[in-house]
Amino acid sequence: MTDIISDHAVDDEEIVSLIELLFFAYRDFTSDPDAILAEWGFGRAHHRVVHFVGRSPGMTVAQLLGILGITKQSLGRVLRDLIEKDLVYQRPGDLDRRQRLLFLTSEGEALRLRLMAPQAERIIRALSEAGAEAEPGYRNVLYHLINPENRRGVSDWLKSRASQGKE
Repeated sequence: MTDIISDHAVDDEEIVSLIELLFFAYRDFTSDPDAILAEWGFGRAHHRVVHFVGRSPGMTVAQLLGILGITKQSLGRVLRDLIEKDLVYQRPGDLDRRQRLLFLTSEGEALRLRLMAPQAERIIRALSEAGAEAEPGYRNVLYHLINPENRRGVSDWLKSRASQGKE
């Protein structure tokens, strides 16, 4: 196996400390939503479904599978939970009745916003404390943590959400 760390100008300890920093940041970033999800008996997969369906009402199950990168079986279990709790509903597609279009109920949207609120506050605080110049670098690093073959799809998703917000 190739030693990828020595191929870089950053020494091993700096890379390891960045990895650990990411672990700690992720732990704290997910802690508030995890507590809310626990009230429902849900996990992080439920959070991701609620988030992405809420951001793109009417998305198909196939689109959601592509975004989440999970199996159809795993998504089926999570969707079943969310539908049973009246947070998500589905209906057939207008043109292709075999498609299942996904939507949040009003309670599902309230949960999405409740889950996102502490994370938005954390990001806003972190950017404020890091200084105005930090946001582009933060965005750039996150983007480059994504596998190269997935970056275009993520970029397209973000652009579509940004343009939707301007309508």
